[in-house]
Order: sequence, then structure tokens, then C-alpha cells
Amino acid sequence: MTGQRHARRQRRRGPRAMILTPLTALPFAAPALAAEPAMTPLADPVRLALVVLVAGLVLCLAITAWFHRAMRNRWRERMRAMEHALRHARLANAQADVFMASEPQALVSWPTPDGEPMVESDGQFTALNTPPGRILAFGSWLGPADAQAMDQALARLRDTGAPLSLTLRAGDRFISAEGRIVAGAPSLRLREITGERDARARLEDQLAATESELGAVRDMLDEIPQPVWVRDRDERLVWANAAYVRAVEATDVAAVTRDALELLDQTSRAEARRQRAQGAPWQARIPAVIAGDRRIMEIVETPGVSGSAGIATDVSELARLRDDFARQTEAHARTLDQLPTGVAIFDASRKLIFHNAAYRLLWTLDQDWLESGPSDGDILERLRVWRRLPEEADFREWKARILASYTAVESHEHWWHLPDGRTIRVVINPNPQGGVTYLYDDVSERFQLESRYNGLLGVQGETLDTLREGVAVFGPDGRLRLSNPAFASLWRIPREVVSSEPHIDEVVSRARRTAGDDASWMMLRDAVVGLEDRAGGTCRMEGRADADSVLVVDCRIAPLPDGSTLITFTNVSDSVRMERALTERNEALLKASQLRDDFVHHVSYELRSPLTNIIGFVEMLGNGMIGPLNDRQREYADHILRSSTALNAIIDDILDLATIDNGELELTREPVDVRATIAAATRGVEDRLAEAAITLHVEAPSATPGFVADGKRLRQVLFNLLSNAISFSDRNRNIWLKVREDGDAIRFDVMDEGHGIPAEVLDKVFERFESHAPDARRRGVGLGLSMVRAFVELHGGRVEISSRPGVGTQVSCFFPARAPESQGAASQGPASQGPANQAPAGQAPASARPALETPHGARPSAPAPAGDAPPAPAPATGETLAKLSPD
Repeated sequence: MTGQRHARRQRRRGPRAMILTPLTALPFAAPALAAEPAMTPLADPVRLALVVLVAGLVLCLAITAWFHRAMRNRWRERMRAMEHALRHARLANAQADVFMASEPQALVSWPTPDGEPMVESDGQFTALNTPPGRILAFGSWLGPADAQAMDQALARLRDTGAPLSLTLRAGDRFISAEGRIVAGAPSLRLREITGERDARARLEDQLAATESELGAVRDMLDEIPQPVWVRDRDERLVWANAAYVRAVEATDVAAVTRDALELLDQTSRAEARRQRAQGAPWQARIPAVIAGDRRIMEIVETPGVSGSAGIATDVSELARLRDDFARQTEAHARTLDQLPTGVAIFDASRKLIFHNAAYRLLWTLDQDWLESGPSDGDILERLRVWRRLPEEADFREWKARILASYTAVESHEHWWHLPDGRTIRVVINPNPQGGVTYLYDDVSERFQLESRYNGLLGVQGETLDTLREGVAVFGPDGRLRLSNPAFASLWRIPREVVSSEPHIDEVVSRARRTAGDDASWMMLRDAVVGLEDRAGGTCRMEGRADADSVLVVDCRIAPLPDGSTLITFTNVSDSVRMERALTERNEALLKASQLRDDFVHHVSYELRSPLTNIIGFVEMLGNGMIGPLNDRQREYADHILRSSTALNAIIDDILDLATIDNGELELTREPVDVRATIAAATRGVEDRLAEAAITLHVEAPSATPGFVADGKRLRQVLFNLLSNAISFSDRNRNIWLKVREDGDAIRFDVMDEGHGIPAEVLDKVFERFESHAPDARRRGVGLGLSMVRAFVELHGGRVEISSRPGVGTQVSCFFPARAPESQGAASQGPASQGPANQAPAGQAPASARPALETPHGARPSAPAPAGDAPPAPAPATGETLAKLSPD
């Protein structure tokens, strides 16, 4: 210390000596100036200059000494400041060493922008298995994301001086990176975080990861279509996803939480609150209004530590699809129940889950037992016991093969030949969801049909071979596919040519030698190979069978469904010759029939005039206009009158039939009183009833409606039926006349207790001039029943007859309750085309148009079979209009 103070003193003395040195020269200059008394100090320029120079030097030295002193003081202060800074730097360096050693860290600085970095680190930091030279290779000891972030931040620090502060993760450790500009150079400090800071960094890292995951979850929840919401402990909405915002028609999540826009109604929220209070999640399917539409939502709300979270899934479409699936399943079940194929479906556990009616009927299994879901093995065992499965030597092995289908991937087909003779085709299809579907098809009938079909083909082949008609079938290509021997024989085609399936052109060229009808053959060819629409047709070809006979062949063309063409050739040479002969004979018969009809018509008109005169004169005789008659004369006159009247009625019937045959008879239709008409008809047979001692029972209910008809012809029909019944009844018998409604018709039944009509005669009772009376008393001309059928059919009705020999006959006439649409001229009906079987006519009033008839009965076109049961008079069900007895 003493040496230092001495040095400082020496340094202070040096400047002072320099200042005093010029002053020591002043005493030596004064004598020199005094030695020259004669001169003044300013008179001598040299002296003046010397003085000025000396003064200048002194001044310069003084200034220099001052400046030197000032600079020395400044440098002294600077030295003291530098010493102080050095002490502080050494202290800071020591403190930095202590700080650097307090925790693992590294310091990197760049003294020059382009120079190499300076790296300082302690041994603890390098324990991260990172050499000091590789510290800046962040990718070697940091994760990709941290390394990229560190490279970018360090580049900004060096380029722009932007400070950086990052927390990095190296394995299971956390590294703090801080960088800034220090003394004009960028510096980077890397230190390992330990202790509480490490725990905090880990928590911050976990928080960042959780926030990232939460953000990702929220982003994901914003993308899903299901509304999702979160509540706090106070049941307030704190968050909702975008679907929830759209569902409640809000603008954003803030509006949802601010306005508490609820998706669920108050009742649902209360139920959810009760479930959360018990610590259980709430799940329900409720209707809700979503964006203005009513939807079915599946709600799940789960309680949590800080509140609850819920999600709503729109199941409207699912519910609709489920309903559609249920309806479709039910429809499929109904459809399968209608199939004749047995269907049984088993699940993966081999339990029966569905069967149709055909399956149950095929195996005759109990419905209740099947609905209990028996296993496949149990069903096979039961069918085996009942002998409804194929007889197998090793049933267990056979059963194992059947059940192996549960593990198969393809369908299997089996043929079961049952002991009862049936053959079952079984198809086993594995189901995608596990289990199998059995299809049972009873093909026994198909095999039988196939056998019959093959037999039928053989029969048809033999039949074709024995036919006299030639048969040929040409395929779509025009070649002969099938023919019989008659075809080859007719056209004189060799069998070997027919067997070679010749084309239609070859067949035509060979057949023309027998019948050269080119137009007909071209028509046949066009029908086989023509491009126009295929249609059937007929033709006739003529040729020469030999030198003395003509060949006439009828051809018939019929297209077949498979595109082939069937042609049949019939040799009608004999038929044509016979037809020509019959035609000539028929023409002769027609001329004779026309002559007969003209004669009958002419004779009928010629007889009417004299017959009218006879009836007039007889009536005059009977009335006593000419003179009184005795009893015998009066009896003769009565017989003449009755016979003349009967003959007049026959002539009228003949004229009516002729009119009907010519289509000139017209009906005068008008409303008819049924009871009055019956009364008028019965009055015409009163004398005959009395003469034959027969009782007539008339049953006509007062409620019987009237109908539109020709009253005159209706009375004539009833009169003829009653006359016919009287003629074929014995004395002291009964006759019934009944009328009633029968559906849309008015039915008149006339029943007697006569001899009945044999079955072989029923077919002829409506023919004209046919009389099959058992004795001559009842025989007539046979026109009455012909007239009955003709008049009934002209009204649009029908006549039915039933009879049993020895019991009686019933004739039923059905008149339409409503008049038919056509009421014009009557056309000739079937009843007017032949004579009828009739009995002798009795006497009747002219107004009733009486006629005599054969045994009772009538039918429309063909006679009804003779009634095996007797037409016994049924008890009267209506009001009795009259009862006429012999008394």
C-alpha cells in the first residue's frame, strides 16, 4: 500500500516540474536585457520577438500543463471506474459461476453475426446425452414440433432481435429456452426445469394437451349432426355445439348460454334432474322441435363432477325404418305363409325362429311346439321317430352332415326320399347373421307329372302315327321337326327324306308332284318361313290321287308358342264327294219343305172361311133362331160346335206357328193382372174339368206383382198347359196351378197326378206334331206345348219340365218380371222349329185360344232330366184364388 501511494505521489510531481521549468529561465534573461541600457524593451524588434516567443512558450507550457493535469485526472477517474467495473465484473462472474452451477443449463452466444457460437454448459446439462457441439441441433434431442418452434424462434432472435421464451420437452424432462440481445450479441440460455418449476411445467404441458384435446373434441362435436350440451352444477348451459345452436335456432353459443335456450321441455329436464340426483344417467326417447320440425330424439344425459353433459340423437328416420322393417318383415312372413314351399329359419344357436304354414303342414308338426323355438336337432329327432325322414343306416352321421351346414359358407341341396313315397327337395342356405334357412319343396307331384308327361309323349307319338290325317311340324328355321307316317304317305315322300329333317322348300317341291296348287303351297311356305306376322289359316288343294280319282286335301295352319308351325293335311276326297251328294239332296228337301209350308199355310186360310160358316150356322141352330130343336138334335149341334171350335183353334195355332217361323209375330206388351189372367184361363177349361171329374187348385197370392207381357198369349199358354194336364189325368184327380215370384221372374207351375212322361219321351215333347198319349182318347195333333215354349221364349222366359211315370208331371214357366229391352217383332225361337207332343184338344172359348197337348211338361232348349222324386203337389204357401171341382 505504501508503494502505491509513493507511486501516486511521483505521478503527481511530474507535471508540476514541467510547468515550473520555463519559469526558471526568467532570471537569466533579465541581466541580458539590463546590459543594453540604451535600448528600450520594445525598441528592439529582436527583443520584442524574443519576449513574445518566451511569453508564448510560457503560455503554451501553462496550457499544456493544465491539459495534462486535466487528462491525468480524467484517466485517473476512468481507471478508478474500470477498477470498480472490474471488481463488479469479477463479482458478477463469480455470481454467474455460482448461478450456472445452481442448475443444469447452457449458454450460447454469437459474438459476431457470422461467427461460430460460443457454448458454455456445465456437466449436469450435458448429462442429457447431448454434446455441447450438438446443442443447437434441436432435432436430435427435442421432438419435431418443439425443434421446429425452436429453430423458428432462434432465427427471429438472430435476424430481428425478437426475444424468445419457450418451454421445451426433451424426453421426460422440461427445458426452458430464453433468448435476447446481450451486449449487442444474441444470447440463448437453455436450462433444465426442476423442482416446483418442473412440476408446474408438467402441469402446464398437461393443461395445454388437455386444452388441445378439448378443442379437438369441441371441433369434432361441432361437426356432428347430434346436438350436444354441457351444464354446470347449477343446471345452467355453459356450452353447446353447432348442431344444438341450429336446433334451437340461435345465432351462436353465446346466445344459447346467455338466453338459456333449452332443447328439452320442462318435464324432461325435471326427469333428468331426478336421475342425476341419484347419480345415474338419464336416457329417454321423446319428441322435440328441431329447427321448427317435430322429431323423435334419443336423449342421453350423464352426470359429472362439475355438472352434466347430454347428447340428442335424431331417431325419427331410425324409428321409421324400424317400423318399415317390421312391416316388411310381417309382409314377408305373410308372403312366405302363402308359398307352397316349406320355409324354416334357425338362428346361430340352432333354434327355430320362423316357419311358414307350408312347413308345418308338410311335417304335420304342432303349432304350439314350433312356436316354443325347438332346436334343429330336436325337430330331426321327432321326425325320425315318426318315420318322416329318409331311412338311413347311420342316422347320427346323416344328422351331423345336415347340421354341418351351420358352419358352411355355400348352399347345399339334398333329396330326401321318405318312407311314405314322397320326395322332398331340401335346400339349406347359410344366413349372413348366423344360422340357416331350410327350403322344403315337395317334388313328388312333379316327378309324377314328369312320368306322366313322358308317358303322354309316348302316347301322343303313337297317336300321331295312327292318325289318318297327315301332321307336320316345321321349326322356326323352316325344317321339318315332326311328322307322322300319314304325312309321308299322303305326299309320297320317302321316310329317309322325312328323317333327314328337310326344309319346307324341299317338302313343297316333292309334294307338288301330287297336288300342284302353287298358290296354296306358297301360302304354306310363307306361314312357315315368312317374315310377316304368323297367323293360322286354312286352304284346300286338289290333285290327282291316280288316273281315275281326284285328291282333295284340307290344310290347317296353326302357329305354336315356341315359334314352330303345325300343319295338318286331311284327305277329304270321300267327304267332298259325299258333301256334294248331300248338298244336292238337301236342296231338294228344302224345296219340298217350302212347298209343304206353303200348302199348310194356304190350306189353313182356305179352311177358316167354311169353318167359320159352320160355327155360325151351328150357333144359330143352338140358339133356336131357325126353330126349336129336340134334345138329341141339341146334343148333335153341341158336338158339332165343340169340334168346329177345336178345329178353329188348331188352325189358329198353325197360323201362329207359321207367323213365328216367318218372324212376323209381334207381342202386344202391357201390364198384366196375374189373378185376372188366371181366372180367364181357368174359365176356358171349366167344362172339361167337369166332364173329367178333375179338381183344379189355383194358388195365386194377392201380393203377386203384375208384370208386362202379352196378356192374350199368356192366357193361351195357361190354357194349353191346363188342357194338357186335363187330357193326361184320370178321373177324380187333382191339378194345381200356382204362381209366385222366383228371383227376377214370375213363375207359373202346373202340376198333375197323371201317368207321367217316360224319360225317353221328354226330349220330344216340344217338337211339333208329336203326340205320345197312352191311348187314343188323349191323342192330339201335337201343337200345344210347341206354342207354349214359343210364346214363353218370345217373352224372354224359359220353360222347365219334370216328370215321373206313374206319379205326375210338373211344368214351370218363367216370365221376366221386367220387360226385355227389345219389344219389337219377335224372332223365330228354338221352340218354333219343330212339332210338339200333344194330346187331343178339348173345347175352349175362342178368346182363350185353346189347344190340345201331350203329356205335361216343357223346357227351354233341352229337356230337364226326369225328376227322380215325384212332383207331388206342394202345400199351398199362398192365397188360394179358386178351387174348381167336378161339382
